[in-house]
Amino acid sequence: MRESTVPAPSDQWHTARHLLWLCHAPQLLCCEQSLSLAELLPSDLTAQLDRWSTDPARRPAILNEPLPGRLGFYFERLYEAVMTDLLGWTLLAKNLQIRDDSGRTVGELDFVLRNPVNRQVEHHEIAVKFYLAYGVDDTLWYGPNSQDRLDRKVGRLLEHQSRLTQRPETRQALAGLGVTEPLTARIFMPGYLFYPAQGSTRVQVPGFVPEDHLRGTWLYHHQIHLQDTRHWVPLQKPHWLGAWAQPDEPDPERTASAITAVSDHGQPRLFAVLRPSPHGQWTEVERVFVVPDNWPSAADTPASSEGHDPVLG
Repeated sequence: MRESTVPAPSDQWHTARHLLWLCHAPQLLCCEQSLSLAELLPSDLTAQLDRWSTDPARRPAILNEPLPGRLGFYFERLYEAVMTDLLGWTLLAKNLQIRDDSGRTVGELDFVLRNPVNRQVEHHEIAVKFYLAYGVDDTLWYGPNSQDRLDRKVGRLLEHQSRLTQRPETRQALAGLGVTEPLTARIFMPGYLFYPAQGSTRVQVPGFVPEDHLRGTWLYHHQIHLQDTRHWVPLQKPHWLGAWAQPDEPDPERTASAITAVSDHGQPRLFAVLRPSPHGQWTEVERVFVVPDNWPSAADTPASSEGHDPVLG
């Protein structure tokens, strides 16, 4: 590996990059409840995030915590910072458990927030998702943890999670927080769709997915010999968010080890394809999932501890 003259990025640098991605990433669901952050963002967004990156005193306290391995938890943390510290919304509740009279949990409200402009209260359901196309004319979109599927997730968001505030148990829980007015439901779900590396022309994309969605490719482990992997790097959570960058040339041995692990452990792995940039960094130009040869045969089996992220999923 060549010696780099560019300093290694800090956690704070990555966090600023992740926040910028969250603010601008296209969503995977276009519907009446979809929340677009673009129309809410301040004109000095980049400068504000730069200040957060370099000055701990100005950075929201929640962003000074170490980067967690669980992508869903981290995504919630970023969303809270954007909505409250950047946009000035008031957080009234987060991960509010809703239980019926028997004590059984019937759902959870991700965020309850007050809009600073119109003073209305909103219920926001959020997720960051990664789905791989399986099949052609009858395409199903599975998550790397193949218990997760795009059509099921969207159905649950629209038919259950975004309607939780209509339940009497939810109204009672909110009243205990001083919230008695009707709530507007919003859904925020950015992410990526991954297309088969071979023969993806007949893949069917659901009509609710916007045309500008972020894309990648995927392939089976046995197809890896068809790829030039010299400039690949394995991406660890939470760095699935946003384009990856690093000062050093990719390490082929590390990449080869991660590819072998796909087969050995039966776990899909996400890789970034890097190219050198004029600024001395190696930056992502493409991303690829490599999946076990039996994927998604485990679609109805319990997820492994490493592959399962309950908030992500």
